[in-house]
Amino acid sequence: MSCGDPHEKDCSEVLDHLYEYLDREMPAGECADFQVHLDECSPCLEKYGLEQAVKKLVKRCCGHDDVPSDLRSKVMGRIDLIRAGEAVPEVSVLEQAKKEQAQREQAAASEEGTGTPEATGSTDARSETARAE
Repeated sequence: MSCGDPHEKDCSEVLDHLYEYLDREMPAGECADFQVHLDECSPCLEKYGLEQAVKKLVKRCCGHDDVPSDLRSKVMGRIDLIRAGEAVPEVSVLEQAKKEQAQREQAAASEEGTGTPEATGSTDARSETARAE
């Protein structure tokens, strides 16, 4: 995206770091350059406004949900890997967390003796009983 006008900071560079600016994670000196670009470039300013509105909407709708600490640490670990330029595993963090949660629930159910038939291996016994009747 570009408005066609020359800028000190390229539009693609601005858009690559848009969330750092939105999240106030950008160094102060870079923020000033970023703001100058947004003041000069209406397409980038429009994109900034859209992303800012989405961020506010997500905060309003989902901002009160507690994030499990293990999920937060996994997400932050992925972000660190990406920033370091390292390879990121193909499995999504959310899918991995869901899988681990299911395993924990299955283990807890097995410990209580109320596991699912699949977890306790009683499916075959129930099938045999049903056939015998």
